[in-house]
Amino acid sequence: MVDPLYAWWAQQLVLCGWAFEPDPTAVEPALAAESLARLGVTDRGELGWRLLETFPPEAPDPGRRLAALELLALAVAAGWLEPTQGQAWVQRLAGAIQAQHVTLDDWLKALREARREEGWTHGDEAFALASEVLAKLEHDGDGMTWELLGEYLTTRRDMPLWPTGDDCRLWRLRAAFAPVLTLPASHLLDWPDAAAWLDDVWQIRGREELIRVLLWLASQGHRYGWDVDASRLLDQDGPARQAWLTGLGDQREQRRYGRVLLAFIERGEPLEWAAWDWLRLVDLAYAGLALGWLEAAEAETFTAHAADLLARRYSDWAALAQAYQRGCSLFEGSHQSRDQVSDWSLLLHSPISPWRVPLHELLDDARRETSRAAIRAWRNDPRHWVLALASIREPELLYRQGIGMAVDETRRQDARRYLAESLGLFSDEGVEGLARYWLPALAHHLNQLAADAAHGSLPSLETPFGRPPAEAVRLRDGLKNCVRHAATIHMAEKYAFYLLMAGDSGDFDGTGLAGLGESLRGALCRFYSDPRRLLDAWVAWETALPEMPDDTLVHEIRWHRDDPGSLFHWLDWHQAQWREPGPRPTLSRFTALALTGPLNAGMWGEPQREGSIEREALHQWLDNQYGLHSGADLRDFLDFLLEVGDRQEYQINYAPYTLNRARLEEEIAILESDDCGEEERNHLLRLRRVRDNDAGCNDVDLTAWDLAQVVDLAIAGRSLGWLEAPAFGAILDAAQSQAQSHYGNWRDYARGLYAGYAFFMGETEEREAFLVSFREGLVAWLSGAPPLAGAWASLDFPGASPRHWAPLHIDTLPGDARTLH
Repeated sequence: MVDPLYAWWAQQLVLCGWAFEPDPTAVEPALAAESLARLGVTDRGELGWRLLETFPPEAPDPGRRLAALELLALAVAAGWLEPTQGQAWVQRLAGAIQAQHVTLDDWLKALREARREEGWTHGDEAFALASEVLAKLEHDGDGMTWELLGEYLTTRRDMPLWPTGDDCRLWRLRAAFAPVLTLPASHLLDWPDAAAWLDDVWQIRGREELIRVLLWLASQGHRYGWDVDASRLLDQDGPARQAWLTGLGDQREQRRYGRVLLAFIERGEPLEWAAWDWLRLVDLAYAGLALGWLEAAEAETFTAHAADLLARRYSDWAALAQAYQRGCSLFEGSHQSRDQVSDWSLLLHSPISPWRVPLHELLDDARRETSRAAIRAWRNDPRHWVLALASIREPELLYRQGIGMAVDETRRQDARRYLAESLGLFSDEGVEGLARYWLPALAHHLNQLAADAAHGSLPSLETPFGRPPAEAVRLRDGLKNCVRHAATIHMAEKYAFYLLMAGDSGDFDGTGLAGLGESLRGALCRFYSDPRRLLDAWVAWETALPEMPDDTLVHEIRWHRDDPGSLFHWLDWHQAQWREPGPRPTLSRFTALALTGPLNAGMWGEPQREGSIEREALHQWLDNQYGLHSGADLRDFLDFLLEVGDRQEYQINYAPYTLNRARLEEEIAILESDDCGEEERNHLLRLRRVRDNDAGCNDVDLTAWDLAQVVDLAIAGRSLGWLEAPAFGAILDAAQSQAQSHYGNWRDYARGLYAGYAFFMGETEEREAFLVSFREGLVAWLSGAPPLAGAWASLDFPGASPRHWAPLHIDTLPGDARTLH
């Protein structure tokens, strides 16, 4: 029995020059494919557009609808569509045609008018003849008449035009580029030139590169740079914005981009364009599916992730389309959004658009959670933590997500140069050498200053050596804004960058670096319960202590906090076994290390064994300054300093002169009357300092000078491997005990340290410059301004009563009795 719909379909195809055939799809597949190509339909995406165009929001074109019937017959015959789907489209077209045209004559008249508007004047005899034949059949009541078609359609329900099912529904997002008519995707039928397109446009040549770009689009894409530029420009006035535009240089594309962005800002448009990245994520996932580079489940996961992100950002399809157009405008450097109505009208307003399903209904809860778990699985190793943290300083690193990639030789050389010149880290130290860049004592110091600042109990700005500069005071006092944020991120993000550079150099054990990355993850998960807390803390500390005051990372960090696709929100966020990347000194040990004062300003953690180059430098320093050549020499000298030290020389050789001024003047006169050797010259200089009571040397206890040297030399010995941990600890304990017995606070200790430093300094033309620098250091250590100068402002002096407020979190050193937890 002939299907009524097929009979009507076959009759309509006569108008297209076909011979009447009860089954309009009975065409040789190869011939059907050739005919489609001749009609300009080379893939199913183009076919989808042609079909969608037959249902415009405005008055439909009868010619397009007739052409669609021919395309459907050819598509089914060529194997592009299943017969049931072809029938669904024909049935929908038949219903629409009959609803608009009361009779066949009306339909034929509309077709003739449409053809005339297209310019058909000659060669239309075949259409006229076919029209007459159909009209005669209709009037004679033969064939599938208009009335019979209407009766048939009233008995039929509309069938789905687009793929159904939860996973299939996701692909409606790709309609922004080409509607997806059927699944699974086929390379030849849906995107025959996909591989060439990926290579030419994206430089993607395989599965691994594709996955990396998909993850990059999800987590950063082009929107990152645009958003950061926009946020900075919003903080600037007109002249500054024009200066920014000029600073983009002479590259035409960059200048065009800059003008479009400034126009958006000046017109007050929503500065939102993430859809540009997330819709292209769908398009690339579809390309990977068509090429077989992605399994169906993988492609659906990436598409579901895009749907998840889009639903978080946009209320409906119109907002999504407008955002995509703004992104396209920025990318192209021209105002594409002016064409938004014509570009998107079909998708937004067609009665059969695949976008008739509300945006927020594309993804059910179960599929959303499945996709989130899968996306996190791509980033569940410590390497992605390192990438995320380091990408704030080097955004291009986010191209490395997913499957790891080899680093080229140029990058390796750059990394080695950075490690050597910026950190003094060399391959012979191994991964153990990285421990010295993990600085929990620094975090403790900052947390303590923040707590004290919030309670108005910071040290006095008046010191025996002057006041700190106003800018340093501003930085110190501003730490009160950080009181609720643990400071570990301030040093951990730098540590992560060092880890990354060590890995890029290729000179360090990969397994060891992965272990340090895992420890870094554990430490950060301990101090920050989720990404937002970590990034809020980072913003607070970056605002308070920017590395470059005129170019902070605040805008970049806030972007990652606020963008739902940012890698930070998709890391494996769980606290594993507590193990830090480096040792965490006790509060007592940190206090002992701080006895060095400005002699060793960078001591924020336990000293570690140095590499060969740094050890050689330490050898030379110990030889030149102290004549020490071995661990035994060092231990003997440390015992001497602890027992008697330079302070005994003052007490024996110089203190008595303070009781006999005349004898002092006589001794000075004798030495000044004759040529002096080096020893006599130094003796003369010290006598003059006693006479002048230089730096208060006659009034203060000089033990601090010896103790600072003890700790400084012990640190050098530990770094050289001359002192084992127990011996090093014993020396620090002895120094701390003596400090406690000789002084009651850091101010008195600082007076003694400065007096000893000034008194025992040898002859040099740079003496005054050295003294000025040392006084400035002491001012900073005592006042905590600037905050990173030294640790005294956050530490109670050995044996002194506690005076500091407890931080509001657990980011402190062990042994801090004031911890709230």
